[in-house]
Amino acid sequence: MSSNLYEGSVPMSVLKDTIVYRHTIAVLVDNEAGVLARVVGLFSGRGYNIESLTVSVVDEEAQLSRINLVTSGTRQIVEQIKAQLGRLVPVHTIKDLTDEGPSVGRDLALVKVDGVGEERIEALRIGDIFRCNVVDSTNGSFVFEVLGKSEKVDAFINLMKPLGLVEVSRTGVAAIARGAGGMVDEASLEPLPKPKPSAWPKTKSTPKRKTAEKKSAKKLSPKRKTAAKKAPTSSKKKR
Repeated sequence: MSSNLYEGSVPMSVLKDTIVYRHTIAVLVDNEAGVLARVVGLFSGRGYNIESLTVSVVDEEAQLSRINLVTSGTRQIVEQIKAQLGRLVPVHTIKDLTDEGPSVGRDLALVKVDGVGEERIEALRIGDIFRCNVVDSTNGSFVFEVLGKSEKVDAFINLMKPLGLVEVSRTGVAAIARGAGGMVDEASLEPLPKPKPSAWPKTKSTPKRKTAEKKSAKKLSPKRKTAAKKAPTSSKKKR
């Protein structure tokens, strides 16, 4: 379980940092309908941007799915994102792969380039330098398969723009932490508990308030009931 999930667990010196960072967050959730929509709705409802999103089933028996998402923001915004993700009922485990140790991330893209002559030769030469695979070829176009870090994919796409870039299709970042153990091993059978509202205002009523509430909830005495029955209504007065 992430150590940064609950409020008050992050030093104030970290939260005051105003530099915008790019974070890769992995979330282990129940494999059921509507979970992805709830996660995406959480981001859109609070104005957070999702730069990359991948989701797949990782455990058939336990019915668990893994969501890898990339977002940018200050330390405080990222901690708010993780805390709000922890409040969703189907969430089991949250890991910030950017902060919680070394990790490996890969992005896959299919890049279509339309070129002939010298441009065609140059595109093939650059594709060979980036170790790309040509998965489709016609007399006037190529489709390259480029795999690697997001920075590598971005660099290849930028080099293809002057050579006749037509279309790009990317899968998004698939990331995993290095070392022994995994998110499925750490996940419990029950979803994460909701954060304790330690910083929220107390809503418990004081003894004086309880006494006042009891008094106001008392029933009318028999004498007051009789008086209320004898009192004429407004319609009877008019008649």
